[in-house]
Amino acid sequence: MADDSFRLDGKVAVVTGAGQGIGQACALALGRVGATVAVTGLNNRFADLDKVCADIVTAGGWAEAFALDVSDVSSIKPTFDFILSKLGSIDVLVNNAGVRVNGPSLGISESEWDWVQAVNLKGTFFCCQAAAAHMSTHDGGRIINIASQMVDSAAPERAAYIASKGGIVALTKTLAVEWAHQGIQVNAVGPGPTNTPMTASADSTASAQVQARSPIGRRLEPSEVANPVVFLASPASGAITGHHLMVDGGWTAS
Repeated sequence: MADDSFRLDGKVAVVTGAGQGIGQACALALGRVGATVAVTGLNNRFADLDKVCADIVTAGGWAEAFALDVSDVSSIKPTFDFILSKLGSIDVLVNNAGVRVNGPSLGISESEWDWVQAVNLKGTFFCCQAAAAHMSTHDGGRIINIASQMVDSAAPERAAYIASKGGIVALTKTLAVEWAHQGIQVNAVGPGPTNTPMTASADSTASAQVQARSPIGRRLEPSEVANPVVFLASPASGAITGHHLMVDGGWTAS
């Protein structure tokens, strides 16, 4: 008999930053296990979102695209309310939308710092808040925040990015404890170096450094991050909350 503990039939999952990379992979993976997926992203990336929806439908699932800039807090609750009106529920939230600024810490500007925190940390919190407002009155739910392996193994010239991701891990633990009695599980996933558009510009030197440093000798594929996200969204993870699950090919263990 098939094991249904990883299925999400009848559930609605919201994925932010779902047009490419890890967000796209998460949306596709959630669709494959039966979830109806609300794929969200910037309005100027709507063609990418539509493509993700089409791929989910072709695979036998259902998805709908919604414009959302998570750095615009005033737009978050109305967008989540619109998703609720269209799809009827929000059972899973994957906070994936993220940006980063690379460069020496002595040269980071206030505007660069604020942009990274606004998207990565502030956006994550207010999306959690919007989803939890529904989940808390409708049998709970699952929130998975995309953090980073860099929280536990820092790298130079990533101060704004790592600070935002460290904040996400702390936020995840806090919300997990606060919302547990409402049936809401909050976890984070910490990807290691992954083949995404954000890392596509890495030069041969950087790629060689990753290959030498990683115990598995390569970057991850987005699907390898998405599958643990599905696990945390599924009934199979019923006793797990407040956890930062490293998906890094052994990077932080070495």
